[in-house]
Parts: sequence; structure tokens; C-alpha cells
Amino acid sequence: MSANYKNWIPNGMVTGFIAGTAVLAGTTAAAAVFGKKQSKAYKPVTAALAVGTAAMSAATLWLKICRERYSYTGTRQLSRQIVEGTAEYVELAQGGLCLDVGCGSGALTIAVAKRNPQAKIIGIDRWGKEYASFSKELCESNASEEGVTNTEFMQGDAVKLDFPDETFDAVTSNYVYHNIPSRNRQDILRETFRVLKKGGTFAIHDIMSKSKYGDMQKFADELKSEGFESVELIDTTKGKFMSPTEAALMALSGSKLLVGKK
Repeated sequence: MSANYKNWIPNGMVTGFIAGTAVLAGTTAAAAVFGKKQSKAYKPVTAALAVGTAAMSAATLWLKICRERYSYTGTRQLSRQIVEGTAEYVELAQGGLCLDVGCGSGALTIAVAKRNPQAKIIGIDRWGKEYASFSKELCESNASEEGVTNTEFMQGDAVKLDFPDETFDAVTSNYVYHNIPSRNRQDILRETFRVLKKGGTFAIHDIMSKSKYGDMQKFADELKSEGFESVELIDTTKGKFMSPTEAALMALSGSKLLVGKK
């Protein structure tokens, strides 16, 4: 066996779109046959169904392409590149403690743990029904398959972390906060930084577009003015993890890494 980090696009979603396309195609064909025997008033209905079928087919093809490119076992392995690239920013001392927020299938937690065997990495997630195949048990299984013993996984809420101030030597996250309904995702970042020790490091990767996060450069400048030792905002769509074209294709435009030291 080997670790199974699943896919950011669930197989059930692709299957659902394939089924929807088939239903629309069948309905369109039936409407076309029925319309020939009826008045011209049915032609717009048939045309609308045909457009819907074409749109659903295109969406299904897009999902299949994205799923393949995200796959840990595919030819592109974009998810692996992003996870391992983010983990490179975390270096912990002996006995260090790191929190990975929104660990999903445990990929980033385990990647950080493999790079820092002398430290302990805690992964938290709420494991919601929208990603029903992700679970604490899956994370633990993946850690076991990878031969990693310095991880712990538990239920948690990114909006209100169940840890005291300045608990961790490092905090990480990958493509999590943009999925959380919020008027101000910068507040979620501040909650993450609350549990980070002074001098601790952070590596947070997400779709930090202005529409989702507001002005992140201004936020980075605010952190510096508040005493953070270093703050860097890295655009990962300009060759670091992906090209601008690929980012647009994969609906990842605006992806950035927020890294630094508190």
C-alpha cells in the first residue's frame, strides 16, 4: 500500500457531472425528436437544452483535466509540488511544535514532519461533508504509510483555534481559508498568528486575491509595523508552482505564499 492523499476534486463530483451530461444529452435528443412533430415553439427549448448539454460537457472535461493535473499519481502532480514547496519554508529546532491548519488528507502535515523529524507536527481540520473522503483516520493512515511518527491529527476550527496564545513554533496552511465563508479572511490569518510564538515562522498558501482577502500587501505591511521580524508575499503563479496560464486554467489565479517570522 501507499499513502492516499486523495484529490482536491472529488471523484464523486466528476461522476456527477458525467451523469448530468448524459441526462441532458438524452433530454436534448428526446426534445429534438418530439419537436419535429410539434410546432416551431419547441425549437427554442431544444436549442436551450443543446446549449446546456454543451456547457455541462465542457465543465465535465475541465474537471477531469484538473483532477488529473492535481493527482499525486498523475503526470503533472501539481498538488505534490505545492505541498512540498510550502513545506520547504518550515525548519524547526529539536522539540519544536508546528500547527497545520486545515490538514485535509494530511499531505502538508506529513511533508513538514518528514523534513523535521526532530519536531512534532499537529494537523487540524473539521473534515466537513463537502470532502467526505477526507478524515482523521485517513491522515493517520497516510502518516503510517509514509513511516512518519511525529504527527498528530485532531478536530479543529480555523476560525477559533483551541490553543493558547503563542503555543507553536511554526504554523502552516495550504488552500484552506478561501473556502471558509468570512467577511474578513485577514481575521482568520490573525487567529492563526495568535497561536504562533514570537520568533516563530509561518508559511500559508492560498488564493489570496483581493476579492477573497482584500489588500494583502497592505496586510503584510501592517504585520511588519506591528513587530513581525519578516513578512513576504510570494506570487506562486509566476513560475514558482505554476504558470499564469495554468493558474487560470485550474482556477488558482491569485495564489500566494505568505511567509515570514513573527
